[in-house]
Amino acid sequence: MLFTETKLRGAFTVDIQRRGDSRGFFGRSFCQNEFEARGLHPVIAQVNVGFSVRKGTLRGLHFQSPPKAEAKLVRTTSGAILDVIVDLRPESETFLQYVAVELNADNRTALYVPPRFAHGYQTLADDTEISYQTSEPYTPSLEGGLSPLDPRLAIAWPLVVSEISEKDAGWPWLDDDASGVRQRMQLAR
Repeated sequence: MLFTETKLRGAFTVDIQRRGDSRGFFGRSFCQNEFEARGLHPVIAQVNVGFSVRKGTLRGLHFQSPPKAEAKLVRTTSGAILDVIVDLRPESETFLQYVAVELNADNRTALYVPPRFAHGYQTLADDTEISYQTSEPYTPSLEGGLSPLDPRLAIAWPLVVSEISEKDAGWPWLDDDASGVRQRMQLAR
């Protein structure tokens, strides 16, 4: 596996190191030892699948607060997405900065999302499916989100939004909830 750290400390793209021949290729998409060696959360508590019918569908920005903040490993199994993560670690030099990575079925790249990050994506093709592993089970009482259209984040979504859920459209803007996000994402001392 090939790990490349993004500008957000602890967030990595993960590529398959392919061993190919006339049949195609073989490679690992996850290895607990390799994740542990980089200080990443190798626990898989839950695996989710998301399917979007229409290109331009926007999902997110979602997060889960401590003590059940999730690490995620996101991969597109069909179609394509622009995957976006936002650093919500108040102590981080990159607090509220984001990274966007295209994940598609052809490049087979995955994005490792550390705990205390918001995550969202826009589909770049019809009939797009993603699979992602999480380090914690879904805990509704600790769920949160930010508006993916918040001008303070200024995320450059590549397409006109064709679909967004009422829930995602209703997440607060940072100007209305920045102190709440900061407080929820503090680590227990």
